[in-house]
Amino acid sequence: MTVRDILSIGHPTLRTPAAAVPVAEIVGERVQGIVDDLIDTMHHANGAGLAANQIGETDRIVVLEVNGNPRYPYKPPIPLTVAINPELEVLDDETVVINEGCLSVPLRGDVVRSVNLRVRYLDRHGIENRVEARGLTAGTWQHECDHLDGILITDRADPATLSTWDEFERHHRDAFIERISKFTELVGS
Repeated sequence: MTVRDILSIGHPTLRTPAAAVPVAEIVGERVQGIVDDLIDTMHHANGAGLAANQIGETDRIVVLEVNGNPRYPYKPPIPLTVAINPELEVLDDETVVINEGCLSVPLRGDVVRSVNLRVRYLDRHGIENRVEARGLTAGTWQHECDHLDGILITDRADPATLSTWDEFERHHRDAFIERISKFTELVGS
């Protein structure tokens, strides 16, 4: 198991758009090593997702997984997913406000996200996958793909809603979970 340091806001790599991974390199040792490190680091940090930029790599690779995550008890399950060169397609105009956190930013804030997406990506074996994502799961995809474009939640969040994790837990968590739980029931995420 290799747990890498997660870069913090201010590190220039977080603002560097990631480069597409050539298909011929996906099964190679370098890319597979990045994938393994992303998974180990995400699990160690209890993250719902992690982008390569966050561990200092500028390749278009993200990993996602939500399975009883203590940081995100309100998120629906996402099986372990390795996405290389992901592309997002917004399916309609429906949006939702999600209070997001980030392993690279010690703040949370309200971010407007598209509710319905189609995602196309290559898995760690180079096989093309297409999935549709809704609600909080769509928000997780958008958050991680923003990282690949050098975008952080501080770029998208309503500044008036920014809070530290501790203050979110003390003052805002219950109201957010109540609001987002009702939304989740409506969209069937």
